[in-house]
Amino acid sequence: MRNFLFVALLAVVTTASYSQRTWDTIPVLPDVYKQRTELFKKEPVVTGKIVFLGNSITQGGNWKKLLGDSTVINRGVGGDITYSMLLRLDDVIQRRPSKVFLLIGINDISKGIPEEVIMENIFMIVSKLRSAKAEVVVQSVLPVNPSVKDFPEKYAKQEQIIVLNTQLKKYADRLKYTFVDLYTEFLDKENRLDVKYTHDGLHLNAAGYSKWVAILKAHKYL
Repeated sequence: MRNFLFVALLAVVTTASYSQRTWDTIPVLPDVYKQRTELFKKEPVVTGKIVFLGNSITQGGNWKKLLGDSTVINRGVGGDITYSMLLRLDDVIQRRPSKVFLLIGINDISKGIPEEVIMENIFMIVSKLRSAKAEVVVQSVLPVNPSVKDFPEKYAKQEQIIVLNTQLKKYADRLKYTFVDLYTEFLDKENRLDVKYTHDGLHLNAAGYSKWVAILKAHKYL
């Protein structure tokens, strides 16, 4: 049944159709989304650069310093889901990036959006980025660790994370994007996000961002 559903999703991407669903929470976008997107509009349009595209986990990275490249563009927005990312994608596309590192999905999962719907939106994001001639690197959703103090319980959905990551890997060749397995690299012996890389079981600390960049460099994606 799941295979059938994902075949249907591929058909959606092929026809480049998009419609809002009952899980779409765009009418109640957080203030940070509006603040960040307004900030993006004020930045000069520079083409051919590397873009990191995602939610708060991407936003929290000082990518210019981490990569030693002052031209890297951070397009992380706290609280972002796949629906709202689609709305702001033109900002990225107009910059004609050479490469886009995409990490999205954990907020969708926390809201109970079905994996099939998340995948449909990610496929659409990838399709639009590739139409701008960008090389797209889709990164797996990171693990979480509910045992850490102050962990936000609505994110305690490791099984859904695994399902989503499995499908992201499965369709990489067919949809012509590169898949990077960050998930496995961040696990501890209990198959949770290693506490040395996080401060709340969800977001990364400085060591976590350094680990992230080290993984990308080790696999020659940077």
